[in-house]
Amino acid sequence: MKKLLFTLVFGISICSILIADIYTDINSSMKSGNFKTIASYFNSSVELNIPGADGLYSKAQAELLMKDFFSKNTPKNFTVKHDGVSQDGSKYSIGSLETSMGSYRTYYYLKNSGGNFLIKELRIEKER
Repeated sequence: MKKLLFTLVFGISICSILIADIYTDINSSMKSGNFKTIASYFNSSVELNIPGADGLYSKAQAELLMKDFFSKNTPKNFTVKHDGVSQDGSKYSIGSLETSMGSYRTYYYLKNSGGNFLIKELRIEKER
């Protein structure tokens, strides 16, 4: 019984650490404009809503669109406003991205796919 409890607690701790690493990677990449790291977390298809692109894209297409966005909008700062967990166990994060061209509200949605959390949806919308 003690081994089972230890294994369960250890497993949950490892999962929490991995999720924290994903948040850390994505958030620091938003701040630096590192589209390659963000794209490494994309699902095979991604719902992308950024200035100039709105739709369902393949991972490769979404990476190119993110590259284009960051080439036109040099990041100055990124702040996380809220992280959370949906009822189905998926994760999400809401933030604020300051760029050379203005401020944007960000939102990304992570879904468990084959034991890994991947970005299923990413939105970068101009703040008003």
